[in-house]
Amino acid sequence: MVSVALVTGATRGIGHTTARLLGERGVTAIIGARDEERGRAAAERLGLPYVQLDVTDPASVRSAAKWIEQEYGRLDILVNNAGIMVPDGPPSQSSVQEARHVYETNVFGVIEVTNALLPLLRRSPAGRIVNVSSERGSIAGSLDQNHPLWPMLNLAYCSSKAALNMITVSYAKELWDTPIKVNAVDPGWVKTDINHNTGIKTVEQGAAPILAMALLDADGPTATFVQDEGPLPW
Repeated sequence: MVSVALVTGATRGIGHTTARLLGERGVTAIIGARDEERGRAAAERLGLPYVQLDVTDPASVRSAAKWIEQEYGRLDILVNNAGIMVPDGPPSQSSVQEARHVYETNVFGVIEVTNALLPLLRRSPAGRIVNVSSERGSIAGSLDQNHPLWPMLNLAYCSSKAALNMITVSYAKELWDTPIKVNAVDPGWVKTDINHNTGIKTVEQGAAPILAMALLDADGPTATFVQDEGPLPW
């Protein structure tokens, strides 16, 4: 039985590469994208299916879930990759509007998509949910004055990823006695458009731990926060 995956925000960067690598391993990886033209182009490049999906639009999310159910009847892997970032700066200079904008995608969008797709994941013999987080959401790491994160300030983005980590734990606890595993992954500082290609890792390196969690065996972990180098502190 061929596994079916949905990768949100998959027209470029880490999401696009994750979908490609899943496809190369025989998974039917659905390209989820807000922009139809770009989404279809990305899907055509990879020879994968596409579904219109704006994680900040509940109607779009419901429509995508309905389409996946009609086409495949279930979902085996959900990669919540869609995310946005705003420039770094002191919290005192950030705005509520900015935080709301980031949270709509990075936090509320993940809840919307996960809840809509969970009934289909429950139909899978081994459902997997991978939330693409960031080490910048690690509270312990951020408070370590010897850690590279210490001087970095970005209230909206960092707190959204910390919230995403708790979202990960919350779903993992609800699904603890089911075959569904839920994990958060930090791809690392990857060269993508979101950071103007200032990262130090390739998209393939960033996608590697996401792929590992998406393809976990039955004895794999749940409720973890990891990067390619190993576990991260919450």
